[in-house]
Amino acid sequence: MLSLLHIENIAVIESADIVFGRGLNLLTGETGAGKSIVVDALGAIVGLRTSKELVRTGADKALVSAVFDELSPATRRFLEDNGISVPEGEELLVQREIGADGRNVCRVGGRPATVTLLRQLGELLLQIHGQHDSQALLSEDSHRPLLDQYAGVPLEEYRAAFLALRALEKERDALHMDEAEKARKIDALRYAADEIEAAELETGEDDELTARRDALRHAEHILEALGEAAALLSGDDDFDGALTQCGGATRALLTAERYCPEAEELRARLEEGLETLAQVADDIEALRESFDASPGELEALESRLDLFYRLKRKYGPTLEEVIAYGQRCRDELDNLLFVDRRLEKLEVLCAEARQKAEALAENLSRLRGQAGQTLADKVLSELSALDMPKVAFAVELAPQALDATGGDAVRFLLSANPGEPLRALSRVASGGELSRIMLALKNVLSEVDDCSIVFDEIDTGVSGRAAGRVAEKLGALSRGRQVLCVTHLPQITAMADTHFKIEKGVSGERTFTKVEALDRQGRIEEVARLIGGLTITELTRQNAAELLTAAEKAKEGMKK
Repeated sequence: MLSLLHIENIAVIESADIVFGRGLNLLTGETGAGKSIVVDALGAIVGLRTSKELVRTGADKALVSAVFDELSPATRRFLEDNGISVPEGEELLVQREIGADGRNVCRVGGRPATVTLLRQLGELLLQIHGQHDSQALLSEDSHRPLLDQYAGVPLEEYRAAFLALRALEKERDALHMDEAEKARKIDALRYAADEIEAAELETGEDDELTARRDALRHAEHILEALGEAAALLSGDDDFDGALTQCGGATRALLTAERYCPEAEELRARLEEGLETLAQVADDIEALRESFDASPGELEALESRLDLFYRLKRKYGPTLEEVIAYGQRCRDELDNLLFVDRRLEKLEVLCAEARQKAEALAENLSRLRGQAGQTLADKVLSELSALDMPKVAFAVELAPQALDATGGDAVRFLLSANPGEPLRALSRVASGGELSRIMLALKNVLSEVDDCSIVFDEIDTGVSGRAAGRVAEKLGALSRGRQVLCVTHLPQITAMADTHFKIEKGVSGERTFTKVEALDRQGRIEEVARLIGGLTITELTRQNAAELLTAAEKAKEGMKK
């Protein structure tokens, strides 16, 4: 049950705390006062889509907090499954922060949560039926979910079987092709695979060959530089090289150290360097002698690199991707060459999967058929109590191709007048009738769930005696669960257990909305306003008081 709703900076509501009670909670007020804003705040709490436009002008963010108590076993299981612990007897705090930049921050039980988790939890805590939900009954797409909710149809197992069937059929259909197309594809794949395999590519080979080609292109400069380096180190007929001169320096230091001990350390260091220098000279000479710069090798390298270039243009930007593409072609070619064998296996698998899905769909149809008749009977009983005693209502099932919901098309049929045949709701139901049918359905569905219900102007198109019947039905529904209702009808307002008035005002050139819980006198004034409009007289107030007294007696009768 929703016990507290706290709103900050939602549209024209700067701050409001609404303490809801058991039974029927009514919200009334002038058109445009902000009643729908409260419903929007409730929608935010249960994970419905929100907009940054909800944030009050000038505020950085909006905040909605809700406290729920007396949690159902299903709600507790859901929370535990998602790692949220709420000890028995304690309340659950749910919060949603909406930033002016559009970002959302959600918390459940003080822990961060996703909007998806909030929406899943919200389905267990609160059902919101807006002003246009009755119109949704005109779409037959809404009928099957309502029937399934009542019947408790186990869709999960069937849906898994159906999706498995669709995956197998998709694979099978992808392998079906005419022989000409198959031959063309095989030729293309074989050509690409053979071309890549014939190249005998190795990962990184293009980088190695590119470096070798660049060296060969500059062979003359390389050999000239190596020769100069060798001459400078080893010398020639015209001058002594670095090695000869370093050797002379070593001998000179050897003489010096006879008289200068400090020279010994310098000589040792020079001899050590001389060994390294001699090794470098040998290595330079070896490199110069081994450097093969034959024109034939450069031509072969250019040809090989040109092959790499052509392959990369056709099959991938890098040599690694070309190699991978060739492997994919070979794998796909193998699959195509053995496609007939795979198709035979897939046909068997598809037949088995379809048989399983059809068996599960038949079970769904049986459950829907049984529940459909019971649902129709109970809705008729509810409609009779809602001042529609002559109406006929039925649930029609028709076979259809399997989809994710089974093999049934479901639609609700109505005959509003005696002697008229049953027809689709969209063809015969008026606005007031739709409102009452929706209320009747919700009354019946309340047998299979126990969360709180929000009705946003369920009285659309209803007046007179029918309004009184709707009030009685809402009162009866609220005996077993918490109901929140936005209304303009005095008959429904009088039935409230807890009554809030939504009022809009202006202060400091800013619009503000306040929410006030009414006592009995305040309720008389508000019901009188709904009865009399602009003119409220003492007689109007007397009528309002009588309406409240009659509603109180009716509620006492509902308790017995």
